[in-house]
Amino acid sequence: MSCDMRTTVWSCAIGRAAPAGGARAIGCRGLFAALCLLAGSAWADDSDTAPIFVPSGQFITFQEFVSDAAGEGLMYRFRFVAPDISPAGKGLTFVEVEGDMQHLCQFYAVPKLSEVGPQPRQIVISLADRPVDFAETDASVTQFFEAYALRDGLCIWELY
Repeated sequence: MSCDMRTTVWSCAIGRAAPAGGARAIGCRGLFAALCLLAGSAWADDSDTAPIFVPSGQFITFQEFVSDAAGEGLMYRFRFVAPDISPAGKGLTFVEVEGDMQHLCQFYAVPKLSEVGPQPRQIVISLADRPVDFAETDASVTQFFEAYALRDGLCIWELY
């Protein structure tokens, strides 16, 4: 496990190599190792790496969590790998999986937030057909994104 602590963005990835020049290995395991350290929480457990069943019927896996405190406020990104997606009809389309993203926001992200501390202005859920590093582009990778505001514990879709 590696965690990359930066001024405004940090991410924690399971089983990925550390980015050159910025990451440090730590001994906390699980989904949000960096949050475990920052929030003093112990939510990480072995179930965080298990496949997640979503309404479309596909099984996806968690890739990483990224926190960004950009100009418009705190944003949490939950990134998942969904190998069955495709924009060109070879797999599940955006329309077929947009309910999965709502589901992941409400039933995966929101329960994790209760132990983080500050509530984000926005939650972004992303699905990719295979892992890709955050902020890197790869035209061969299918990626879908949705953004949500958090109001009264509910994920409310926002234009992204």
